[in-house]
Amino acid sequence: MNPLSSTCSIPVTGETPRHVAIIMDGNGRWATQRCLPRTAGHVRGVQAVRRAVEACGRRGVEYLTLFAFSSENWRRPAQEVTLLMRLFVRTLEKEVDKLIAQGVRLRIVGDLSAFDAKLQGLIREAEAKTAEQSALTLTIAANYGGRWDILQATRALLEAHPELQQHPELLDEAAISERLAMAYAPEPDLFIRTGGEQRISNFLIWQLAYTELYFTNCYWPDFGANEIEQAFIWYRQRERRFGRTSEQLHEAH
Repeated sequence: MNPLSSTCSIPVTGETPRHVAIIMDGNGRWATQRCLPRTAGHVRGVQAVRRAVEACGRRGVEYLTLFAFSSENWRRPAQEVTLLMRLFVRTLEKEVDKLIAQGVRLRIVGDLSAFDAKLQGLIREAEAKTAEQSALTLTIAANYGGRWDILQATRALLEAHPELQQHPELLDEAAISERLAMAYAPEPDLFIRTGGEQRISNFLIWQLAYTELYFTNCYWPDFGANEIEQAFIWYRQRERRFGRTSEQLHEAH
């Protein structure tokens, strides 16, 4: 049984979500409304990342996961993709020391083989520099897709245990969960998507099975501590049953 899985056991929950996952949407539309190039929205969005990290750290969140670049985002205009890659490099170069000062451990998940050698090197360096930090684990999902994650975990499992091809009855949820890109973290308690869209867009589709889903019309560049507090207030009003009835939940408390 996987202790991190909400479908195998009932996780411990509290007033503050232990793990918050965010799709940072609306950068381009924020810029367009201001007659600015879409890329200006992405630049401004970095400031919102700083605010989210600081706000979650103050509130005692242990894990913050941000969807920065999906495996489908390569379909965007080449100029925008190039800017996003440059922004990623620049942010890694500038922000690591600030993360260390805040006690933040940085991890990057996704198919990193698609990035150039310089960016891959910066990722490894940033992860190594922050590896001893423990106040908050900040995960950036880059060239990440939920279906890719399940597929790579399944491939890794079959490579490690080829006997499963002959004995599929030995395969269980824990075996796959342990090989997912974020096996080190509990499943998200709270999912936030900014920008008004109401879908999870191939983000953590295995891990979001019992996550509370919060959608806001606020564009990501405008998202800050007040907006996070509103999401947390909404979260505290949710009844997290994990398959149980309300009566069972009340009896347990």
